[in-house]
Amino acid sequence: MAITGKRNSSLAALLAAGALAFGLVGSTAAAAVAAPSAAVRTTATSSAAPFGPGCAKVPSTGSGSFGGMAMDPVATAASNNPQLSTLVTAVQKAGLVDTLNSAKNITVFAPDNAAFAKIPTATLNSVLANKAELTKILTYHVLPGQLSPSALAGTHKTLEGSTLTVTGSGQNFKVNTTATVQCGDVHTANATVYIIDTVLMPKT
Repeated sequence: MAITGKRNSSLAALLAAGALAFGLVGSTAAAAVAAPSAAVRTTATSSAAPFGPGCAKVPSTGSGSFGGMAMDPVATAASNNPQLSTLVTAVQKAGLVDTLNSAKNITVFAPDNAAFAKIPTATLNSVLANKAELTKILTYHVLPGQLSPSALAGTHKTLEGSTLTVTGSGQNFKVNTTATVQCGDVHTANATVYIIDTVLMPKT
């Protein structure tokens, strides 16, 4: 079932509440989301089609297709993509649906189902049951600003507060040397999405 984000709470308030409740999202990250214009990088808008071997798994028509995803905010768009069902469950359990759907101009590294399958079942269930830890992990996958492939390589500060590093060029990218972009430059109504094959872990 598709997610429909409620718009009656501001993103700044949600992140501030999250920071107080969990102590996870640093003041810098919260400020970046609350005032995205100050944090958005200047990047070229890509007119190319999404790229990567994983793109073949995206439905060719319907709400889960590239065209369909482009019409919805990112959490809703992800809920329509069968590759991302475990991620959607995690986002729901962390209470981040409205946060992601209401954000303006973000980049999301979205682990596919195969990425979550690499995590031992007991460990994954433990993380899904720990809202604080889950929120920390998920916000580590989000960057302020919509990054096109030409601007993707480099070190970027995440909404969790620490940094991640992307290496590569063209249509071949790795994140923190562990995750490979399987389908990149996927657009939703408010985000640029890069589907990856490994769950990223924040630096301790």
